[in-house]
Amino acid sequence: MNQKIQFSAPCHFGLEKVLRFEVTRIGGENITVQDGRVSWEGGFDTLARANLTLSVAERVQILLAEYHAEDFDELFDGMAKAPLERFIGKEDAFPVKGHSLNSKLTSIPACQKILKKAAVKRLQKAYHTDSFLPETGSLHQLQFTILKNQVSIYLDTSGAGLHKRGYRRNANLAPIRETLAAGILDLARLRSNIPVCDPFCGSGTFLIEAARRACHIAPGLDRRFIAEQWDCIPASAWQNARAEALDAITHDVDFIGYGFDTDPEAIALTLDNARKAGVEKYIQVRQRDIADFKAIPDAVTVCNPPYGERMLELSDARRIYRTMGRVLTSPAYIICADNEFENYFGRKADKRRKLYNGMIQCQLYCYFQ
Repeated sequence: MNQKIQFSAPCHFGLEKVLRFEVTRIGGENITVQDGRVSWEGGFDTLARANLTLSVAERVQILLAEYHAEDFDELFDGMAKAPLERFIGKEDAFPVKGHSLNSKLTSIPACQKILKKAAVKRLQKAYHTDSFLPETGSLHQLQFTILKNQVSIYLDTSGAGLHKRGYRRNANLAPIRETLAAGILDLARLRSNIPVCDPFCGSGTFLIEAARRACHIAPGLDRRFIAEQWDCIPASAWQNARAEALDAITHDVDFIGYGFDTDPEAIALTLDNARKAGVEKYIQVRQRDIADFKAIPDAVTVCNPPYGERMLELSDARRIYRTMGRVLTSPAYIICADNEFENYFGRKADKRRKLYNGMIQCQLYCYFQ
């Protein structure tokens, strides 16, 4: 089947341009960018490459339908026109989940029921049957969003979110998502031979993502995806994408990631996660307070200090920011939720970018001069 597939991938707000570049690199066509989402066209080969190699996408979805609906009849009719049989087999499972915001259709359970009923009718007609669909085959998760009465129907191809790379099974109290960390490293325009330093390394996410980036290790290489079980996708699409990703890896890199933390358990956690990620030899970690930090020649500092909203009281966090201002030198990229960060750090950032760490609105404070 040569017909192009419409793909869509959500991402953290503020990382759309990073994701757009990555989609271009894997061969995506007719790329469009919205707030928190990038869409493109491609084939099954693009689907496999996207899941394996996109570093800042939260998941890869197939866009099945977009339409306006203000009542249940319109909601049903739109789903009934979606080409579900192109991807969902006669025996496959197809649960429905989603959300609605600022729309007339507000009941999520009711919307799920209507959309499920429409999907059943569509597939029964496509497979010329009036009997019950067994749904014993591979999982095809249907997802819907209703925003201002505009409905989007997606088919998830990833399964677990793409931030779950497979190496960080354990984390500290307030970890940064791997996808957000990868995006910040991209915004810092790091080259593979530039050392990276994180004085609040926690579970080691920045250091590990930087090391894997330097070695050209695809983010999704160590995990599996729900669409690998689909009969509609030739096995060669996944095999070729994995072979390409493996061929791209190089361990002949001059990279070191330096991590520090006051918590000895964080140090052990970083080393354990680095080992699972296959980059332990590129990472050096020490137990050290930020007050004792010494600048590392030529290194770029990238960090996620305590915000005061999760781990410490705000006054304690701001004392840390003052200390950071005394000991950190440029270049440094610091993500923080405190709007007063620059005042306590003692320097205005050369550039600021609004990002979200989970549901927390943050700023990426960029110091490069």
